[in-house]
Amino acid sequence: MNQAILPLILAFSWAFLIAIFAVPSIIRVAHLKNILDQPNFRTVHESLTPRLGGLAVFAGFMSALTIFGDLSNGVQQLLAGCIILFFIGLKDDLVSISALKKFAVQLLSTGIVMFMADIRITSFQGIFGIGELQIGVSYMFTFLVIIGVTNAVNLIDGLDGLAGTIVMIIAATFGIFFYLYGGQAYGNYAAVAFCMIGGLLGFLRYNFHKATIFMGDTGSLLCGFIVSILAIQFIEMRQMPAAPTVALGVLFVPLFDTLRVSFIRILKGVSPFVPDKNHIHHRLLAMGFNQITTVVILGFINLMVIIFVVNFSAWGNLNLLLSLLGFSVVLSIILGVYKSRGANQRLSSKV
Repeated sequence: MNQAILPLILAFSWAFLIAIFAVPSIIRVAHLKNILDQPNFRTVHESLTPRLGGLAVFAGFMSALTIFGDLSNGVQQLLAGCIILFFIGLKDDLVSISALKKFAVQLLSTGIVMFMADIRITSFQGIFGIGELQIGVSYMFTFLVIIGVTNAVNLIDGLDGLAGTIVMIIAATFGIFFYLYGGQAYGNYAAVAFCMIGGLLGFLRYNFHKATIFMGDTGSLLCGFIVSILAIQFIEMRQMPAAPTVALGVLFVPLFDTLRVSFIRILKGVSPFVPDKNHIHHRLLAMGFNQITTVVILGFINLMVIIFVVNFSAWGNLNLLLSLLGFSVVLSIILGVYKSRGANQRLSSKV
């Protein structure tokens, strides 16, 4: 046990130290070169802030994993996909690129892990009575999962410390399961998770409110991509009853936020890709919570959902799925009620 955990401790520590020492230099260079994020109607920050924190996370994660990690079982291809996403995210943070170009690069990274490493969801494990998937369906569904989760994490990155905190909770959950139950086939993904945690923890030292640096697309795309692969490998490991629904629970906050916002936009007759201030963190801020409290609330919600799905996984996929759906509806109603009250207060103040 001690021998197995030592490489994880070393990998975590290396990633943490690289990130925490890299961030101040990145901040200094960003200010010198005027590579700063401009506040706009959607952002909650009010001053010019660097958005290249993903550089530090990437440096810590990549160096730690290549030194201390086992690159077999698809991890090498995962790193290749991360490198490609890193450069497109960096370009977007520096000069801004179209959504189509970002999608094309995500498609390339996804193709590398699916076709070269054969990382894919092969079974629904009984959800709606569906078991093993035909290979074409397997590839298509895996593609949707990777793209969906990657962009869900990207969208949740709208508050100081939020994306980093949520991704750390998710990575820690998957990492513990891979460490305990991964064996020869999946055990090396524990190192992937702990390298991610170390890099993020070093970055978060400078990212909590008031943040002196943001993650940017460089970091959020990288984190989302890694988390999506961890989720797929967790499902394929099949060490828990109802593994697919447990994975949904682990990813609850980013998935709930993305699906809720997209649904509301469609109901309004606008594209689900049109940005607005209706994300869950925007709603909590509108209720009167400050940024730190909002991050704590969302982290607590995600953690409680994880504890629930892990402890009640024996209920089976369908029952767990219905429970998550029920909780999502209740949470959406609460957010909607407070929105209505806020609107009514503003209306009454004008009368």
